[in-house]
Amino acid sequence: MNSQKTKIPVKALIFDMDGTMIDNMMIHHRAWQKKLQELGLEMTLEDVKRDIHGVNNEIIKRLFDDRFTDKEVAQIAWDKEAAYREIYADQIKLLPGLQEFLDTAKELGIPMGIGTAAPKENAEFAMEALELQPYFKTVVHSDMVARGKPDPQVFKMVADDLNINLKDCLIFEDSPTGAQAAANGNSKSIILTTTHTQDEFSSINGIQTFIKDYKTLSLIKDENRNFYLQF
Repeated sequence: MNSQKTKIPVKALIFDMDGTMIDNMMIHHRAWQKKLQELGLEMTLEDVKRDIHGVNNEIIKRLFDDRFTDKEVAQIAWDKEAAYREIYADQIKLLPGLQEFLDTAKELGIPMGIGTAAPKENAEFAMEALELQPYFKTVVHSDMVARGKPDPQVFKMVADDLNINLKDCLIFEDSPTGAQAAANGNSKSIILTTTHTQDEFSSINGIQTFIKDYKTLSLIKDENRNFYLQF
């Protein structure tokens, strides 16, 4: 059996948040299902998992067209996210192996940032609850972007803040939409299989491997101060 590890060069690490750092997507799916039901739209959990992705206002307008005003859209999104934070407050934790992975990256001096489709309140909620501020130079959330994933804007903003070319960043994602955003930015990606199955990513370029958590990953720095990810 070939036990040789794959080693890829990286200059910075960019993480999506929901489903990638924290295994919270089923809570989001259930919160969306409940809110949409209140609005008269019945969707199964499988329907929600397949169709509800991206920035909240884009989701609502895609589902309901012009039924709601911008103010009403904002309130619907706020209500859904507030319900999510209330449900998740006493359950939130990092995926297995991620704390050690972040500690190693910080010790080695690898630049790190977060690029998430979550709204500002959710990003701040997770950062504070998990005490992540010391690890990340920048956090870009949905309130800061004009175009949601699969547009790579959110990742480009993170890379710019890190002063690293986006193509030299390794992106961690859990959704086909996010993986496509990484591909659209000419970046390599690692996919967490917390939310979607591997076959859902079959048409997306740049994916290096699929993992269920961070326990199988390691980071190294060579004598020339180059960083590598091993798996």
